[in-house]
Amino acid sequence: MIIVADSGSTKTDWMLLTDEGALLLHTMGFNPLYHSEDLIYDKSKEELDKHQVDLTTVTAMYYYGTAVWDHAKAEKIARALRRLFPKAHVEVEHDLLAAARSTCGRDPGIACIIGTGSNTCLFDGKTVTDNVTNLGYFVGDEGSGAHLGKALIRAYFYRELPPDLVSALEEQIPGGKDEILDNVYSKPQPNVYLASFTKFLGEYRNHFFIQKLIYQSFAEFIDRNVRKYPGHLSMPVHFIGSVAYYFQDIVKIILEERGMQPGVFILKPIDNLVQFHKAHAEPTN
Repeated sequence: MIIVADSGSTKTDWMLLTDEGALLLHTMGFNPLYHSEDLIYDKSKEELDKHQVDLTTVTAMYYYGTAVWDHAKAEKIARALRRLFPKAHVEVEHDLLAAARSTCGRDPGIACIIGTGSNTCLFDGKTVTDNVTNLGYFVGDEGSGAHLGKALIRAYFYRELPPDLVSALEEQIPGGKDEILDNVYSKPQPNVYLASFTKFLGEYRNHFFIQKLIYQSFAEFIDRNVRKYPGHLSMPVHFIGSVAYYFQDIVKIILEERGMQPGVFILKPIDNLVQFHKAHAEPTN
């Protein structure tokens, strides 16, 4: 059995491949900045056990995840996976490589992630050759769900939100401002909480204030990240992630205004990653 996993800050997709077919499972998202090896192991095993997966039959495990930017963080994930799958060859890669492989295939291009967080890379058809440093949700993550949520909350607290949007937002936040501050400053994974406001933005996306907010966040993402790559005007700019996928009409407008070529928009890269690894190895029981 071969397993391919794609993990963001919110959710992990696990695709299990055997000669009989494929099974897609979901767990919480794992981030080595915030999660321990034991938590990654326990939460993964819990879901796999529900489906009676024989962990000893896994021969290869390919994991792509957020915040896996150096050996120490990759190794934290890898140790948990080696405990889960004692007989498997384990590879842990950054989610940027997942973005590149699932959108560019074997062609050069720029691959972008816009989900809970955001990131970009330049891809030459084989490897990631450049990456504008991602600063995370505290000071970066332009265009991401967390960045959009932060912009909405700022507008709400600073009394910049139009009255009709204030009323609509307060209906969804029973605890009011205290609830927001508690989730942002006292509870784990505030980036995931902030990104949850993209649902509200989607509901009111035709409102002029929301359109402007989304446009400004995506424009900042393109200008601060994508336009820094050499050749950005001559190659397609691809996207993965729910935020880019559901607001792709706005992303395309911004790219075209800057003379750039919109590429593909993929909600989840897992299916494309499976095809990539199938081309390199045949699944076995």
